[in-house]
Amino acid sequence: MLDWQTTWSDMLMRLDKEGWQDWSDRIRDQLHHRFVDNPHGDLPRWQAALGRLPERTDALLYCDRSEVTVDSLIPLSTPEAEELDQGLRGLMPWRKGPFRFFGTLVDTEWRSDWKWDRVAPALSDLTGRRILDVGCGSGYHLWRMYGAGASEVIGIDPGLLFLCQFLAVKRYQPAAPVDLLPLRIEDLARPLEYFDTTFSMGVLYHRRSPIDHLLELKDTLRPGGELVLETLVVDGPEGYALMPEDRYGRMRNVWFLPSCPTLLRWMARAGLEDARMVDVTVTTIAEQRSTDWMQFQSLEHFLDPDDPGRTIEGYPGPTRATIIARKPVR
Repeated sequence: MLDWQTTWSDMLMRLDKEGWQDWSDRIRDQLHHRFVDNPHGDLPRWQAALGRLPERTDALLYCDRSEVTVDSLIPLSTPEAEELDQGLRGLMPWRKGPFRFFGTLVDTEWRSDWKWDRVAPALSDLTGRRILDVGCGSGYHLWRMYGAGASEVIGIDPGLLFLCQFLAVKRYQPAAPVDLLPLRIEDLARPLEYFDTTFSMGVLYHRRSPIDHLLELKDTLRPGGELVLETLVVDGPEGYALMPEDRYGRMRNVWFLPSCPTLLRWMARAGLEDARMVDVTVTTIAEQRSTDWMQFQSLEHFLDPDDPGRTIEGYPGPTRATIIARKPVR
C-alpha cells in the first residue's frame, strides 16, 4: 500500500502552516479512503516498478527543457541502467511527456512539450504563483510550470498509474513543492479560491455539463486569478457545438465540442472576464502517436484512412483551442 502520509506530508504541512487546515484535513480523509478503504489492485505492481528505479542522492532535475530531465554528473552503472529501464517499462503506457531519466528517453504518446510551447507565451508570469492543473495526467506540465517559476504546483488526476509516473520524477526531487493528488475536481472544496492560475487542458469535452466545469474551475481561483483552458473545438458560429452521437475518435466520453465563438460565450456565461483565444491548432499524428513506450493504438488509428481530416466516425478531425480568462475581482 502506498504510504500516503509520507508521500504528501510536505504539502499537507504547508497547507496547515498557511492556514488551510480545513482543506488539508479534507485531503487526508480522501487519501485515506483512496489507499486504505478502497485500494487499487494494480498499485502493488506499479509500486514494485517504482522500487526498481535506482536510488541516486546526486540526481539533478531540469524542468526548463522539452524533455523533463533527471540526470546526474556520475553515470549509472550497467546494473543501475538495466533496473531503470525495467522500472520505467513497468509503468507503461506513458502517455504525456516526454521525460528523460539518466539518458533514457521516455518517448510518450503525446508531445506535451508542443502544447506547452503554444500556451506558455500567452501566460501571465508564473513566478511565485500557486498553480492547479486539472486532469494533469503524469504531471509533465506540473514540472514545466515549476520550471517557469511557480512557487507551488498541485495537479489532480484520479489515475493511479499517472500518479506513479509522476512519483518516478518526484523521487529524485522530493523537496520540490510539486504534488499530484489522485482526486477529481468535484472532490475539491467549493469555493476553494486558493490558486493564482488554474489549468484545464483536455478536460472540458469529457464533461457532460461544460458550464458547470467552468464554474468549478472558477471556484479554485482567488479573485483576479487566471484560467487557462484548452479543449477540442469545431468550426461554426456562436451558439454551435457538436455533440457526437456516440464516440468521437473512438473515445466514448466526449460530450460537447464548441465552436470558438461558443466557447467564448460559455466563458462569459460562467462569469469569467477578459477571455481571449490564444491558440487554435490541428492535432496531428506527429503530436499524438504510438511509440515504444505507448504501444496501443493512437490518433492515426482514430482518423478516417481515406480522409485524415475526419475521425473514423466521420466528424471533423481534432482541433484544439486555448483560451485564457480571468476571475473577476470582487
